[in-house]
Amino acid sequence: MKSIFSVFRRGLEKTAVKVGRSISGVFTGIKAHGDASFEELEALLVSADFGVAAAQRIAADVRDEYERGTLDTDADLAAAARRSVKKLLEDGRHQLAIAPANTPTVILFAGVNGSGKTTTIGKLASLLVSEKKKVILAACDTFRAAAVEQLQLWGERTSCQVVASKHGADPAGVAFDAVKAAQARGADFLLIDTAGRQQNQKNLMDELTKIRRAVDKALPGAPHETLLTVDASLGGNVISQAREFSRSAGVTGLVITKLDGTGRGGMAVALKLEFGLPVFFIGLGEQPGDLQPFDPEYYAAALFGGEASDEQ
Repeated sequence: MKSIFSVFRRGLEKTAVKVGRSISGVFTGIKAHGDASFEELEALLVSADFGVAAAQRIAADVRDEYERGTLDTDADLAAAARRSVKKLLEDGRHQLAIAPANTPTVILFAGVNGSGKTTTIGKLASLLVSEKKKVILAACDTFRAAAVEQLQLWGERTSCQVVASKHGADPAGVAFDAVKAAQARGADFLLIDTAGRQQNQKNLMDELTKIRRAVDKALPGAPHETLLTVDASLGGNVISQAREFSRSAGVTGLVITKLDGTGRGGMAVALKLEFGLPVFFIGLGEQPGDLQPFDPEYYAAALFGGEASDEQ
């Protein structure tokens, strides 16, 4: 059985190669490092979509350790960057909110078209079912028949019930009914799919607000989490997505998808520093097991080298 860390390392390989080679290029062959070296380090981190603020923080942390005389080799410099990233991602981190006993934990998913939202829901359902949880899925993308069919297919694969309605039904009404069904059927989790939308489509963003109100009406305090799925291949462009969805949908956390297909893996750090939103899950491949709970230690070690414990 492959280790969880090996999934992280394989999924972040493109970013790791880009960052690791660049760090070696910056520091190899230079006996003393000054402003130019650390400015170059900052630039290469920006190119991997760590964002300017995070790149500055990481470069400053590495420089601080270097100037204290604790770094002698390229591996030492990479280890310092790894420690800095881990610290940034762990700051203020918390676990996924879980509802009180005998109450379904309701998780609402939002995101732009093509961000991997429905697939993420299916993979998360698979993960939860493997932990012996009873999961219900809600198909609230009522205007695209393929979305309902895709979610129903995931329901079949994972043996999860799916609450759906006719084409064009009110998404907020479907969400309300799904919460009531989850309560009546003793579900542990309700995962709510919504229509993909661009962050500048005000009417659709308002619809998300309406869905949240309907869910709260059906079960006060729900949704317990509102997760935004973001496509890692878009790099820094997801910043504007996160900003607008946070305003309209009350986003509480992130799922970063498609990290295995891009060299822009640093954007997990950029989003954390910009919005303070925790990353709860990351998508590192096509298989259900490639959706993994986010682990800052594994993430940092996969990007900058080093080992990480597989103990959970």
